[in-house]
Amino acid sequence: MPHSLRAGYTQNVKKLCALTPEKLARAEARLRHPAPGSRIEAAQRFGIDLTLLMSTLRRTPAERARHMHDMCQAAERYRGAARKKQR
Repeated sequence: MPHSLRAGYTQNVKKLCALTPEKLARAEARLRHPAPGSRIEAAQRFGIDLTLLMSTLRRTPAERARHMHDMCQAAERYRGAARKKQR
């Protein structure tokens, strides 16, 4: 991402705020002990790793965006490597 775009992107992400400790604790409790019949319980039964969601919630919005950006770049590198290998 060009520096000028990254600067604007970072400014917009900084407007978002991280969860307060109280909200994070509440979210983690709901994920650790989902209510019977809830969507969280359904996701858990389906095989969704809720601990990954908890670790994501502990990050700030800027950290989440940076991590997502890094994962997208890695996927593009792997895609490019696979294309080169097919040729």
